[in-house]
Formats: sequence, C-alpha cells, structure tokens
Amino acid sequence: MTAVLRRHGLSKSRITAFEQCPKRLWLSVHRPDLAEQDHGAEVRFATGHEVGAIACALLPDGVMVEAEPDLAAALATTRALLDRGHNQPIFEATFQHDGVLVRIDVLEPDGAGGWQMAEVKNSTKAKDYHVGDLATQLWVARNAGVPISSAAIRHIDSSFVLERDGDYDGLFADTDLMAQAEPIIAGRGETVAAARATLAGAEPDNAPGAHCDAPFTCEFACYCHAALPAKPEWPVTVLPHGGGKRWIEQGVVDLLAVDPAALTNAVHARVHRATISGEVYHDVEGARAAMAGWAFPRTWLDFETIGFAVPRWIGTRPYSQVPFQFSAHVETADGVIMHREFLSLDGSDPRRACAEALVEMVPPTGAVIGYNASFEKGRILELAAAFPDLADALTAMAARVVDLLPVTRANWYHRDQRGSWSIKAVLPTIAAEMDYAALEVKDGGSAQEAYAEAIATDCSAERRLALDAALRAYCGRDTEAMIMLARRLTGATQP
Repeated sequence: MTAVLRRHGLSKSRITAFEQCPKRLWLSVHRPDLAEQDHGAEVRFATGHEVGAIACALLPDGVMVEAEPDLAAALATTRALLDRGHNQPIFEATFQHDGVLVRIDVLEPDGAGGWQMAEVKNSTKAKDYHVGDLATQLWVARNAGVPISSAAIRHIDSSFVLERDGDYDGLFADTDLMAQAEPIIAGRGETVAAARATLAGAEPDNAPGAHCDAPFTCEFACYCHAALPAKPEWPVTVLPHGGGKRWIEQGVVDLLAVDPAALTNAVHARVHRATISGEVYHDVEGARAAMAGWAFPRTWLDFETIGFAVPRWIGTRPYSQVPFQFSAHVETADGVIMHREFLSLDGSDPRRACAEALVEMVPPTGAVIGYNASFEKGRILELAAAFPDLADALTAMAARVVDLLPVTRANWYHRDQRGSWSIKAVLPTIAAEMDYAALEVKDGGSAQEAYAEAIATDCSAERRLALDAALRAYCGRDTEAMIMLARRLTGATQP
C-alpha cells in the first residue's frame, strides 16, 4: 500500500504541483531524474522541521501519528484514535479519500465534538497558495468523516520577541482560511480527477511561462526551457526594474530590436546604448562629485548576518538579521588602508561582541561606506537599541553611513552587468581578477549556510577553522571590492 501511495497516489503537495503546472506533476512522478538540484532545500527542510517541532511542543498533551512502518499504519493509527474518542491534539493525523492522502500538522479538539485544523508554516503570514493546501486537506478530512470546525495557517508571528531561553509561547499566530477555502473545496473532486488523468497520460505539452516561478520555482524549469528556441544574446529583460515587460507585451524580446527613440527612461536608454555599442558608460566627474563629501578616514564596511526563523537569543525576533561578522577596511587620506574584522562562530549571541568591535575598530570620524548601505545602517541602529551603553557611539556611526550603490548606478554601466548593479555584477567589469568563483563562500546565502554549519554541535574543529577562513575571505572581498570600485569610478590610480 505504501508503494502505491508513493508512486501513483496524490497528496497535498502533488495537487499543488498540478495546479502550478500539470507538467510539473507528471515529471515529478515519471521523470524525477530531470529535476534540478535545489541547494537551499536542505536548509528549508531543517527550518520547517524545527518550526514544526516547536509547534508540537507547545501542545504537550498531543499525540504524534508515526508513519511506521508505513503510511498504512498512520492511517490505521489515526482512525483508531478517532474511533475511541481521543480528545487531545493529534499531530500528523493521516486521512485518505479517492486516492488522495494527507497528513494534517495539527488537529485540536474544538470542545464541541469537532476539530480545529492547523497547518504549520515557517512564513510570517498566510500566503495565497496556502488556501489551496487547506482546501485539499479539508476535502479529504470531511470525506473521511472528520468534522472540521476551523482551518488555519499557523504561521510565525514576526512581532514575537524571545524573552526566556526555550520559551516560545506566542511564537505562532493563526490565520483562519476556511471561508476562503470553501469555493476551492467545491471543485476539488474535479481537480483530483484531472490530476489523476494527467499522471495516467503522456507528458503534458505545457509551455514555460510566468507559472514556472509561482508559487514555487519549478525544479524542472531548465528541462522545459531547453526545448524552447534559443534566446537572444541580449533580451529585453536586461532593462532594469522590469523595463522589459512593456516590450515583451508588444512581442519584442530582443533588446537590439528596440527603437532607442522609444526609450523614455534615461537608465533604460543608457543600458540600451551601452549594450548596442559595447562602450562603458562612465561619468568620472559625476562620481567624484558624489563622493567628494565622504570624509577621511573612510571605513568600507560590510556585515554578514543570520536570520533564524526561530529566534535563538534573548531579545531577538523571528528572521531578525543578527550580525555575526563584519569586514572594515579603514582608508586614510594618504591612501593607507588597514583591515579590521570581526567574526563569531561559537554559537553564542554575537551582538554584544559585534557592537563592541564596531566601536573599537571603526574610527569615530569619517564616512562609513556600504553598498546598499541601508542594510549596514539598519544593523548598526539595531545594535544601538540593544545596548544602551554603546548607543551614542553606534548612533553617531550610523549617521555617517553613505552608500556606494546609487553612485555606481548613476555613473557606471557595462553591458556585461546585464541590467544589475549588484556588487557581484559590477566587479567583473572593473576587476575580473577579484572574482568570487574561487571562494568557498560566494554570496550572502552561502555565508549563512557556512555560519549555521560552523555553530552546529557536530561541526569538527578542523571544519570550523576552514569555515572561519572561508567567511573571512568572502566578507573581506566585499569591502575590497568597494574600494576598487570607488577608485575606478573616480578615475583614481592604485596607491
């Protein structure tokens, strides 16, 4: 029975896949080997498991329905609990109807002979696709004879603040979506029949489109897109801020086919001109003027942060960006540069040590420069709020923060940026030798993964040292890149 459920049956997730794209469902069952590896799946799974475990722990009288030795056992266990009048919460209650099997995260007795259903999510709010998930579960549960009085998404409350270690009472909030699910439930039988017919037939011929990324990025997108005609070398989508949408709606997909006279947006016109000519747009005088007021000593600053869904340290909120590392290159007026850095990998709350290091290492005067610097400024101000004794120094530091990103956006464009002014898009156009490819940690996401690995109890001392070095190399590269970029923008020579 388990094999039948696994290979040919339907579930909540398979119905969601079908509603996103019938081809996605078919491929997930018949050609799972074509799926592209999702590097973030493991982290998301671990987060979901942690959040789910806490939701269960907050209901200590609950009973977990185990799928051991198989899902047939879970079905039997659930039915036995209900048949004997169980009146405590049930976790992973398992039901089946018309070939669709669901496992409900939480069932709680409503005190009137019915049950309140909750699906636990690690998001901070209910999302549109959650309604369909609940509709599937309600449809199955009702047809299995279970009276459901409410159906909610139990999501993380972003206003929650951890006040005592291990006390997560108040971490979740419920958003009841039963009323929104009712119209979908009415048509669930037809949807299930259509999904089953899809699985029984040949591979669907659905063309790629916007649905490939909503509500999830499809793991088969590369396979499907490979069958499409080759894209132009310079598609209109390189026009920033969605500038290509207008042209796609007109049937124009090649940026080279766009009439430059029709580009009324100055940035779009600049991107088009640089792409056509191959010439770099570079306004040296504009960059010099923009940075003229940035006083020395200049501190080029970059943070790396971690945002846990479940806060680990007193005074933090879900997903709050806690800085565990910074790199600061301090540049004097005569071109001398000193590198200072902070990194905490012992797993304890890094905020106090980070705040103290900032006050100690960043000069009390001069510009503090970031790239998309509102992020750096926000972290500094949060540290100031957390530590009143350091607030004056940190608040003054935040007031001196300036941003290199808008200066770059206004005064530099190379067509190889392909419409992006991220530091990683710009850097190869000014200093290809400062590539991130050779680094173990290559971006902010992998920095968070490295941090999580390093503080894990099963991380070896040798591996932790390697991660320490990798994180320092990556964060230091970011601030080095800013200095290199600023010099190129202003036409300065290397010291």
